[in-house]
Amino acid sequence: MALKIIDYGTPEYYQMIKLREDILRKPLGLEFSPEELEKEKDNLLMVACEDDKMLGCCMLVQEGANTVRLRQMAVLNDLQGKGIGRALMQFSENLARDRGFKTITMHARKGSVGFYEKMGYIRNGEEFEEITIPHYVMEKQL
Repeated sequence: MALKIIDYGTPEYYQMIKLREDILRKPLGLEFSPEELEKEKDNLLMVACEDDKMLGCCMLVQEGANTVRLRQMAVLNDLQGKGIGRALMQFSENLARDRGFKTITMHARKGSVGFYEKMGYIRNGEEFEEITIPHYVMEKQL
């Protein structure tokens, strides 16, 4: 499995959008708007691939001088629990640390909180609703 940074607007980026739509949006009856996708052009886009198949993805968005936010973590349903998400998390944390960030934050779906807690993230605040489902703000010091 290869972990790599991809560029906005490339064929790999469109493959990443499809993966995110299939895993994160379609089950909720949602789609990405062109405006949402336009905002991603300055994000750090990361994928896990094997041959030509995209297995998982996530992105980092700068929130402040020392803080970056993890967004859109998705792994193919039949591969969840196989270490792909863990590898993507470690890759994104290392990239964030290498770029001088001190904190990673995220809006984690309630059902994923246990995974992130195993990775050293802590809940910060009360449960809230985002895109129709419960979330928690979680963060980790790098």
